[in-house]
Amino acid sequence: MKKILFVGSEAMPFAATGGLGDVLGSLPTAIKKAAAGDVDVRVVMPLYSQIKDEFRSQMKEEYVYNVRLSWREQYCRIMSLKQEGVIYYFIDNEYYYKRDSLYGNYDDAERYAFFCMSALSMLDKIGYFPDILHAHDWQSALSVIYLKTLFSADPRYASIRSIFTIHNIEYQGKYDFDILGDVFALGGIERPIVEYDNCINLMKGAIVCADIVSTVSPRYAEEIKTPEYAHGLDNILRQNAYKLRGILNGIDYVYYDPENDPCIAKTFSAETLCDKVQNKLALQRELALPQKENTPLISVISRLASHKGIDIICEIIYKVVSENDVQLIILGCGEGIYESFFRELEKTFPDKVRAMIMYDRDLSKRIYAATDIFLMPSKSEPCGLSQMIASRYGAIPVTRETGGLYDSIKGYWLDGDTIKGNGFTFAGYNSAELLDRICAALELYSEKDICERLVKKIMNTDFSWNISAKKYIEMYQSL
Repeated sequence: MKKILFVGSEAMPFAATGGLGDVLGSLPTAIKKAAAGDVDVRVVMPLYSQIKDEFRSQMKEEYVYNVRLSWREQYCRIMSLKQEGVIYYFIDNEYYYKRDSLYGNYDDAERYAFFCMSALSMLDKIGYFPDILHAHDWQSALSVIYLKTLFSADPRYASIRSIFTIHNIEYQGKYDFDILGDVFALGGIERPIVEYDNCINLMKGAIVCADIVSTVSPRYAEEIKTPEYAHGLDNILRQNAYKLRGILNGIDYVYYDPENDPCIAKTFSAETLCDKVQNKLALQRELALPQKENTPLISVISRLASHKGIDIICEIIYKVVSENDVQLIILGCGEGIYESFFRELEKTFPDKVRAMIMYDRDLSKRIYAATDIFLMPSKSEPCGLSQMIASRYGAIPVTRETGGLYDSIKGYWLDGDTIKGNGFTFAGYNSAELLDRICAALELYSEKDICERLVKKIMNTDFSWNISAKKYIEMYQSL
C-alpha cells in the first residue's frame, strides 16, 4: 500500500479561505476512492482557532513534544481525526495559530516554518513515514526544502519522494535574508537553494528540491513558463520543465450537488431543470429584487481584483445593465475601487443590481443555483473552481481562455442540430470581447429550447475528481 502525506495550510471543512482549502478537503478522499483503498492518504495542517468545536471534539491526541526551529523551542501537540478514510493531523500551537485570520500576520514566515518543521518531525513521533510527501503552495514549501536538506541524513526521510503543487504562483513566500538562519533554520549551504532575485524565495526553493512540480491545470503549467504569468519565476520553471505536470482540479460533487443541497430553495438536476427557476425567484425575494422569472440573472462570484477580470467587467457592465432586461448580482470583496463601483451601480439601478460586498459560502450556492449567466473573465486563472460550480448548478459560464478556464470551458457553437462546447469564451483580455460574449449568451437565453439543451449539457459535464484523481495516482506511481 502506497503512503501519501499531504502538507497544506488549509482544508475544508476545517478551515479554508479559497480554492486550496477546497482541493485539500476533497482530493485526498477522491484519491482514496480512485485507488480502491490501495493507498494510505493522510493530511497535515495547522490547528487554527477557526476550526469548530464539532471537529475538535472528535480529535484524539497523538503526541506532545517540543519542536526546535533555529534557536527557539516551541510546544507542539499533534491531534488527529479520521474522515472518509483519510487521517487528518493538526499541528497545535496556540502562539502561532490562535489568530483572527489564517494569513496576513506579521510573523507568517515563522508560523509556517514552524508548521513545516513540525510536519516532518512528527513522522518520527507517530511512526508514520510516507512514500510521497505532497506539499501545496508557499506556506508548505519549506517541508520540501527541509526534507531534502535538514532531514536528508536520516534514511527514513531520505527515501521519501516529494511533489510540490503550485496553486497560485503570484504568492511565493519572499523574505529578506536576515531571517534565513534566525527564522528558517537554514545556513550558508542551503542559501543557494532558496536564493532568487536577491532575496529568499520559498517557492523557488521547493521547485528546485521537489521530485515533481505540479500545477492545477495543463494550460497553467505551460503559461507559468512565460514571463507574462510566472511573476518572475519563469526562468526557474523552464530550467525545471522536466518536472512540471498540469492536472486540472475537480470539485466536491457531494458538497456541490444541486439535487441534494440544503442551502438552496429548490433542489433540481439536469432532468428536472424546470425547478431551477424557483431558486431565482427565491433569491429575488431574498435580495428584494423584482421577481421576474424570464429575466436573465447574471452573476459574478469572485474576489474583486483586477486579475480576476473585474476591471474589464466594470468597463462594460453599465452598458449591459442599462440596455438589456437583466438582473446582476455581485458577491465578493477585495479592492476598494471595485467595491465602490458596484455599490454605486446598485444605487443607479436599484431594481436590477445587488452588490453583496462580503464572503458568504452558503449565499454563493444560492446565487449559483439562481444564475442564468456566470461571468469569469480572469486575466489569469491557475484552475478556477467557480466556473465548474456554476456549471454544476446550471449557469452558462462566460470565461476567458486562460489557465484552467481554457481547460474546462469550451466555446458554444451549433453544428447542425448538435451543440458543441459548454459555455461562451474569448481569447483577448479586453472588454469588447467580453461584451460580445455576454451579448451572445443573452441572445441564446432568448432561444429557450436551445438554451435548455445547452444548460443540460453544461450540467452533465464531468467536473468531479474522478478523472483527475486517477491522473494524480499515475503521477504518484511515476515516483
